[in-house]
Amino acid sequence: MNKLLETALNFPQTEIWNDSCSTRELSYALENKAVGATTNPVIVLNVLKNELTEWESTINELIADNPTGTEDDIAWMLIKAMGKKGGKLLLPVFEQSNGKKGRISFQTNAKYYKNPTKLIEHANDLAKTIVNAQIKIPTSKAGITAIEELTYQGISINATVSFSVAQCIEVAKAVERGLTRRINDGFDITTLNPVCTIMVGRVDDYLKNYMKAKNELCNPEILEWAGVAVAKKIYKIYQQNNYRTKLLIAAYRNPYHWNQFIGGNIILTIPYTWQLKYNKFDFAIRSTIEDEVSEEYLNSLKQIDEFNKAYDENGLSLEDFEHYGAFRATINGFLNGYDELVNIVRNYMVK
Repeated sequence: MNKLLETALNFPQTEIWNDSCSTRELSYALENKAVGATTNPVIVLNVLKNELTEWESTINELIADNPTGTEDDIAWMLIKAMGKKGGKLLLPVFEQSNGKKGRISFQTNAKYYKNPTKLIEHANDLAKTIVNAQIKIPTSKAGITAIEELTYQGISINATVSFSVAQCIEVAKAVERGLTRRINDGFDITTLNPVCTIMVGRVDDYLKNYMKAKNELCNPEILEWAGVAVAKKIYKIYQQNNYRTKLLIAAYRNPYHWNQFIGGNIILTIPYTWQLKYNKFDFAIRSTIEDEVSEEYLNSLKQIDEFNKAYDENGLSLEDFEHYGAFRATINGFLNGYDELVNIVRNYMVK
């Protein structure tokens, strides 16, 4: 049996999502009992590059049907079209679970990460695309404001660009405020499915680059466990406080990013290439969520200041979120990915 299928069957509380809107990849994930999917500008860009021949007619139709549309307008129409196609495959899961599963995440424009008003407006627009949409909001100061308001409005959020305990706690608190306001005003919350992404692999990436820039050596294995350590601490805090936000593990770089979270009430959004690797990996499927990161590794990680900023509950202030190195690297990657996507659309428009 495939390892991911075995994980899903033995630990149904550990949800597996497909980290892509590609229907080819999503179909494979659904065969292994996946129950959701995610997108971001880089994911959409890569799907478009890999499946360009399949999407060329759609791009040309969107351009022909919207003669006054800008390249940005067409790009977002294309993003929605991709999301619709993936969302259709997940709709049966969504309906069977009363909205708790079977969603596909649309990411708001990364350019709005400093503007809560624009984030809220764009989130509402994206949420209208399909009934099983989930909306990704960056965990910046502005994003936290947007997350509370969107939750109050009844939109299921997926907080993203998150790398630290402090960010994930602020997300959970913002969701709780939004849910409480919603309940107090007599609105239903039973179908809402708030999620907070912790990008474990990007925590590792950032610390590796940080140590390289400092020209310092450490046991390289500890840097493979940094994101896991941060995520396991967040998970404990979420469980202890009964937060109604579910933690989501993203940005896969090694086996630990999957096999150290089995058995948790948690989401694993796994890229197709890593699904293939994990399914062939010789690992006994067992509950590992309570396993601790090696004390030796953790003590070594705590010698790195940038790790402590991610690991300590007060390591980053609300104002610091968007200035943390991993945030800056990731938001730049998203912005560059979006620009490249728009450039592909431009090449079809300017002939």
